Amino acid sequence: MNRFDALRTARIAVSVSVTAVFAPMFVSVFGVASPPSLIAPDPLKHLVLDSRVVANTEGLRLTPGRVEKEANNPLFQADRPWENALNNLYPNVTYDADEKLFKLWYECVLADKPVIAKMMPPVTIHDVGWFLLYATSANGLTWDKPSLGLVGFDGSKANNIVARDTPNVGVFQDSRDPNSTRRYKMIYDVGFSQLRIRFSPDGIHWSDPQTPEGLVLPPGQGNTGDTHNNAFWDERLGKYVLITRLYRGQRMVARSESGDFLHWQAPTVVLKSSTAEGVFHQTYCMPVFPYANVYLGYVMMYHAKSDRTVDCELAWSPDGVKWERVCPGKPFIPRGSAGAYDSGCIYAPAGPAIAQDGKLLVFYGGSKVAHQGWKRSCLPCLARLRIDGWAAYEPNELGGRGTFVTRSMVATGLPLCVTADANGGSLRVAVLDADGYALANCNPITSDVTDAKMQWTGGDFASLKGRTIRLKFELVGAKLYAFRGLKLATPKQSR
Repeated sequence: MNRFDALRTARIAVSVSVTAVFAPMFVSVFGVASPPSLIAPDPLKHLVLDSRVVANTEGLRLTPGRVEKEANNPLFQADRPWENALNNLYPNVTYDADEKLFKLWYECVLADKPVIAKMMPPVTIHDVGWFLLYATSANGLTWDKPSLGLVGFDGSKANNIVARDTPNVGVFQDSRDPNSTRRYKMIYDVGFSQLRIRFSPDGIHWSDPQTPEGLVLPPGQGNTGDTHNNAFWDERLGKYVLITRLYRGQRMVARSESGDFLHWQAPTVVLKSSTAEGVFHQTYCMPVFPYANVYLGYVMMYHAKSDRTVDCELAWSPDGVKWERVCPGKPFIPRGSAGAYDSGCIYAPAGPAIAQDGKLLVFYGGSKVAHQGWKRSCLPCLARLRIDGWAAYEPNELGGRGTFVTRSMVATGLPLCVTADANGGSLRVAVLDADGYALANCNPITSDVTDAKMQWTGGDFASLKGRTIRLKFELVGAKLYAFRGLKLATPKQSR
C-alpha cells in the first residue's frame, strides 16, 4: 500500500467529524500534504497559451491542460434541510493561511414552496428564495458546515447561512484593504441591472446592502448581472475589477473597474461567443484571476439551443480587457460520462489560484442534470492539475518532434527556467541571437519539471542580460507549459 492509499484508508475508517479533527495527524504520519498557498502573479513567467510570446511553431499543437478529478467527488452532499437546491453552486473559494483553512461560500436556491415558507421571513427573488452558505476545510477534502447562528430557518439559527436574498453572489478576501471591516467583499444582484455590495471583517458577519454606482446601463444598451458576479483587487491595475454579464439578446461577459468598490465604470463586453456559435453556445459566466503575467478565466459555455449542458473552457487575457478562449470548443474541465455527478454542468470557482504539493487545486461545482429549472443540485468537487499546466504545446504525433520559436524577448540576467513534461522524451532550447547557445550545446530536460533551470555547455544565460533575443524550443515527445526569466520586448526592442 502506498502513502496515498494509506491516507485514503485512514480517512474512510473514521467518521467525518473525527477526520476533520485528526487530519493534521494523518498528514504528519503519512507525509502526503504540504501547506496550501495562493499563487501570486509573476511578471517574468510566460504561459505558452499567451499568443504574445509565440512567433511560430512547427509540428506542434496547443492542447488544454489535463485535470485529474478527486476520487471522492462530490466533496459533500446537499444534506441540510435549507440546502433545497444548490443550483449552479457558484463556488467562491480561497485558502486563508493565517487560519489554515479553505473557505467556501456557495449559493443555495430555495425552490420548493414548503421550504420557502420556512425562511424567516419568506422573501423571494425570481420566485425563489436565496441563501449564501459557508463551509470550511483543513485539507480541502473533508468539509465542515459550521453552525453560525446568524440567519433564521424553520425556527432556528443553527445553520451555516451567512447571508440571504443574495442571488448570483461573488465573495472574495481583500487583505490589502486598510479598513478591517471591509476585508471581505460581496457583490450580487437582486434582478437585472440591480447589483448590490456588502462588506465583512471575517467573511461571516456582513454589513447591510449598498447599491454601487455606474453599473446600470442606459435603456437599450443591455442589462447587467444575472450570472456569477465576481470581483477581485487587481494589484497591477491598482483597482477593483468586476466580471459580470451583459445581456443583449444573448449572454456576454462584461467587465468594470472601480477604485473604491462603490463607484464603477460602465460595464463593457469583453468576451462573447463566436459568430458561428451565435446564440446556440453562449458565454454564461467567467470567474477571473491573475496568474503569471496574464489573467485567466474559466468561461462557462452554455449550450442554450441544444441539450442545455454547460462546459467549462479556459480563456486568457494580457490586460483583463482583451480576452481569447484557449482551444475554443474543448473543455478545460471535461464533464463526466452520462449519469456521472458532473455530467450535466460544470461551474468553476471564483477566487485566486491555489497550489499544494505541486498541483493546482480547482474547486468546482458539478451537476448531473442540465441547466434547466430551479430545482437542481450542483455539488462541490475538486480537480487538480500540475503547476502552470493550463495548456501546453506538444507534438502533433505521439512521441513526435516539433519546434516553438518565441517573439523577441529581453533577457533579465536571471536563469531561463521551463515548466514541461519531458519524461520519456526531451526538451532543448537554443538562443537564436547569441553564439554558444545552439540546441547541440543545451543540456536536455528529460523529466517532468517545474521552473527547471536550462543550461548550455560553455554558455551562461545570465550574461545575456539586457539583450533582445529569441528562443527556439525543441520538443521530442514532450509538453511545454511555461518559461520564465525574460521580459516581453517593446516594439522598439523587437527585431
